[in-house]
This record gives sequence, structure tokens and C-alpha cells, in this order.
Amino acid sequence: MNILPQSSRRQFIKSSFSAAGAVLAPQIVRSETLGNATKAAANSRIGMGFIGMGLISDGHVRSFPGMKNVQPIAVCDVRDSHLKKAVGVLKEKGYEGILATSRFEEVLAHPDIQAVCVTTPDHWHAAIALAAMKAGKDVYVEKPMTLTIEEGKAMVAAEKKYGRIVQVGSQQRSEIYFRIAANLVRNGMIGDIKEIYCQLGEFPQPPEKETLMPVPEGFDYDRWLGPTPFFEHSENRVKGIYGGGWRCYWEYGSRKCGDWGAHHFDIVQWALDRDQTGPVEFIPKGYEGAEHHHYRYADGITVWRDKGPNNGHMIRFIGTKGEVLVSRGKIETSPVELVRHKFGPNDVQVYESKDHRMNFIESILSRQPTICPAGVGHRSGTICQLLGTAERLVRPLKWDPQAEQIVGDKDAAAMQDRPRRKGFELPA
Repeated sequence: MNILPQSSRRQFIKSSFSAAGAVLAPQIVRSETLGNATKAAANSRIGMGFIGMGLISDGHVRSFPGMKNVQPIAVCDVRDSHLKKAVGVLKEKGYEGILATSRFEEVLAHPDIQAVCVTTPDHWHAAIALAAMKAGKDVYVEKPMTLTIEEGKAMVAAEKKYGRIVQVGSQQRSEIYFRIAANLVRNGMIGDIKEIYCQLGEFPQPPEKETLMPVPEGFDYDRWLGPTPFFEHSENRVKGIYGGGWRCYWEYGSRKCGDWGAHHFDIVQWALDRDQTGPVEFIPKGYEGAEHHHYRYADGITVWRDKGPNNGHMIRFIGTKGEVLVSRGKIETSPVELVRHKFGPNDVQVYESKDHRMNFIESILSRQPTICPAGVGHRSGTICQLLGTAERLVRPLKWDPQAEQIVGDKDAAAMQDRPRRKGFELPA
């Protein structure tokens, strides 16, 4: 498979990064070295490791190290090119001596690392996050939190067992317009909710016949595949782009349900005050003439995927007395004056976070739950996974949100988990 032996890759990384001014042994950087007198003392900062240095990681590796209480220690990726780029970004910020490795186990074993940011493709989220909690690390993990429902259950159990802080990267909860929308819906300002429209869009299907290519030097493709079935390497399969690439494959995610669905269905859960429960029925597009994928709660509230009109918004809440339409950066209401409603002390107020990453750091220090802990991420992820399963089987699913079990469909129930390749089992 044209994968460099581990010893050769380690030497390659070491020589490449030494030339860029980085070494493998991490060092704590003093505040005055950084030219930032507002930084906390080095020994009082939270040591952080970054695992998965692809597309989505760029914002994290630039933002977390800019915080007063954070000290970047390590970066990890199966691509040497991604490691070199991440080390370069941190060097620009004044951080030298960053540990650069292709083995996340080395990051988790580092005694100076208290927290990790997991931004790998979805199929690696659970294993790394579980191993991190077991190793005593707090975890920021990108959405969707897991690839399967059973992985989600394991995450919830581990968060409790190890007493760790978990923040799922459902950052819309930390944006003001989604918070306003949730407060309006929770307080009954648009009456009883009847329907909700969520705009997800579409991914292209993977190629029917992949163009197979040799594994590039400096890329541990077998480790990238990890627990998923083995396929010969193709560029499209491993490409990290928001409009396709690996996100198109069921092996590595839940397609659009796990992409935008993980954001929008999460806001639906929040606004309806159902973070500890979920829908009871999932209906795929095409079943008995259904024009859109959708799901229903026990009280009849129906959530539609890509049903219009959406009036230019990502989420449309339709109630008996009005509507709330919300997107990143904008919100509209009907009646129009609702958007300016001032909530009082007797009104419902959802958890307020103004910065998703900072909320994680503050929770590490306070040991209080984040705005999106594992239990919340699991329930939102479950919706993504169940709607995806219904889409794949082209038949409806019944779900028991208390037992967390698919009802009356053994084949579908078996898809609550997925087989894992030998050597890539979930941490016990």
C-alpha cells in the first residue's frame, strides 16, 4: 500500500520539522517569550493536543492557542503535509517545540496535555475521544460526535465514568440568533409547534467505479481507514472538502444527515427542550410517495429535510401563532416584533454561551458541563444516524427514545452499530 514504515515516517517528520524550527520534544513557552503579558503563567495553562489536522481543524488550531489559558503541546495527523502546516501555524503564533506525530496514542500519553481537540473524519471520533477520556483528558470533539448510535452510548457512559468534560462541536448553540430562536420557541411565543423545515442540501454519490491510485508518500492510509472496511486507495475517498470527498461515503459518516443535519437537528432538539429524548419515527424520501426525508416526535411535531419554502433560512419553525426562521447570522419572525422580545426572569432561558471554544475552556476550569456535552451530542447524532439508516433501507423506522432501540426491524437494529476491523476496536 506504499505506506512508509513507522520508523521511516518518524524520521521523515523529525527531519522535516526540524528544518522548520520545530522539534519532537515539546517545550512550555513563557508568556514574555510570546510577547503577551496577558497570558497566564505557562504552568497554569491547559495543555492541549490537536488530533486530525485537516480542513475543519484550521479554526481550532488558530483559535485555542490564542486564549489566555491554553498552551498547545502537540498536533497529530496521518498526513505529514498536514502536520507540517499545523506546526507552521503554531510557529507563526510564537509556539516552538510542538510535538508532531501520526499516532494519537502519543498525544494521549503526554503528561502535560489535559485536553484534546478531535477533528478527524467522523469514523475516528469515538475511538479517539473514548481513549482520551480513559487517559484522563477532557475532549472537544467535532460533530457528529460519533458514527453510530452504540458509539454514542459508549461516549455518554465514558463521560460519566471518567468525570471528563466533553464539548461537541455543534457551535450553532453558541451563536446568538440560534439562542434567540430557541428561547422564542421554548417560551411558546409562536404557539404550538407543528412543523420544522431544515435545509441540508445534497452530496454527490461516490463514483460507481473509483479511480484507484497509489498511496502518496507520507500518508498512512491504512490508519486513516481505521475501523472501517478496507478499500483500495482513491483520491476522492480520502479528500477533505466540505462539498464531498469522504463525506459522500456511508462508511465514514451519515452523508448530509451527519453533515448539516448534525447542526440543524441539534438546534431543533434544543429549541423543543428534548436534549434527553428524541423522535419516534423516521420516514425516508420515496416511501409511499414521500417527497422529503422527515421524522416525527411522539406529539406529532414533524421535522422535514429540504422542504420549502424556507424563505432563505436554514431552519424554519412553524407554530400555531407564528414562525421563527433562523440561519447563521440572521433571524426573522412572524409577527415581526417577536424578534425584539425581551425575556424576563420568569421566562425560560436556554444555556448561554457566546463562544463555543471558550465555553469548553471555561468548563474545564469550572468542571461544570459545557453547552453541548456527550449526552446532548449523542441524542442529536442519533437523529442523524437513524434518518440515514431509513434513507439507506428506503423504509420507515420506529424508535424507542427511552430504550434507545429500533423497534420491530432486526436488520435496521443491527445498523445501530457497525463491524470494526481487527486492531481498531473501541477502547474498553
